[in-house]
Amino acid sequence: MNRKTFIYNSGLAAASMFLPKSVFAFTGSPANKVVVAVMGTNGRGEFLANSFAKLPDVEVGYICDVDETVLAKTIESVAKITGKKPQGVTDIRKLLEKKDFDALVVAAPDHWHTPASIMALQAGKHVYVEKPCSHNPQEGEWLVKAQQKYNKLVQMGSQRRSFSNVQDAVKKLREGAIGRVYFARGWYTNQRASIGKGKEVAPPANLNFDLWQGPAPRRKYRDNLVHYNWHWFWHWGTGEALNNGTHELDVIRWGLGVDYPVKVVSAGGRFQFQDDWETPDTQTITYNFANNTGCTWEGRSCNRFESEGSGRGVIFYGDQGTLVYVTGNSYSIYDKENKKVVLEVKDDTPMDPTNKVSPFEKLEFVHLTNFVEAIRGNAKLNAPIEEGHKSTLLPQLGNIAYRTGRVLTCDPSNGHILNDKEAMKLWGREYEKGWEPKI
Repeated sequence: MNRKTFIYNSGLAAASMFLPKSVFAFTGSPANKVVVAVMGTNGRGEFLANSFAKLPDVEVGYICDVDETVLAKTIESVAKITGKKPQGVTDIRKLLEKKDFDALVVAAPDHWHTPASIMALQAGKHVYVEKPCSHNPQEGEWLVKAQQKYNKLVQMGSQRRSFSNVQDAVKKLREGAIGRVYFARGWYTNQRASIGKGKEVAPPANLNFDLWQGPAPRRKYRDNLVHYNWHWFWHWGTGEALNNGTHELDVIRWGLGVDYPVKVVSAGGRFQFQDDWETPDTQTITYNFANNTGCTWEGRSCNRFESEGSGRGVIFYGDQGTLVYVTGNSYSIYDKENKKVVLEVKDDTPMDPTNKVSPFEKLEFVHLTNFVEAIRGNAKLNAPIEEGHKSTLLPQLGNIAYRTGRVLTCDPSNGHILNDKEAMKLWGREYEKGWEPKI
């Protein structure tokens, strides 16, 4: 057993000592096998299905997708790994009637994340939900309440919470490696093309667009929406701030040791192209917290010029130095004068920059393993939904500040927007009749 494995296993054993036995109650699959179903498997969802299929004593029992082509493709890709085809289901409601699986993996579009997760909890399933865990702040609060009510595990896909050296970096911040940490900066860049001007046309025969919309009020199908561009429409998506900024802001919130902001400001726009894209392609968000700390996040969807040699990352500033984390699982600490590297921690896990859904595949396995081991009763979740909601709320507040064009003043105890009825209208959303989430 190498040192990393020993530390990981020791951590799992130690974690179990601090949790009530009820959290570890597992009455699902026999012989410690965990059976999962994966919902939404175009791109990221297929990666998750294949990844869970590779884990020891884990079976991908079901694939759920509203696109018959995607459904068949994912079933085949899992079968190539395991030699066994999972069952295919189109309607999530039919899937959740099944009793022979333990957890639902939610990788459908953002407007599905909370509704599907709540439905799964009500069906007695554990949940692994991709970031962002919710489409709007109200949903995030509902999901936290649902998890508490139905007493099942809910892990958000904040993979960096399971990266060993990121955990170590946060520990170093807590120990005062750069003195008092008072500010952080995060960024994300890409080189996305224009989505053009879409036309209202009939959905393709292989796509059940009614089920694709699910809880979202019905809109007509357009030819530049599915499968990815929905991210840039407020009705279904949440923009780059939640599509990617959630990761950096989660690390920032973790490192600063904060929960909810007291002030939020945002500016930006759709600058690069004139098309149907509604959310900003360029955005800055600034936060102040009650403990006299702050942070910024910058997103550039259409210009990949790197910062600190990386297209994404986080820098923490302290009164005695600086900690730089630029993606992956490596970080550096600089002295007070920022002239000398006093600590450099590197990780040799291979990266595949051509992999658009997961350039750090092997690192992600640790996060998925953490979820499975928590179901078995051998670990504590690294990214429980209480933390996932707080980290998702930060970019959601940024988007509300952007859309209203105003400074938001927030309650530091729960993040609620104070004295601004117009902004609070964006706290939740309307739902298609019959699809309203109910706890």
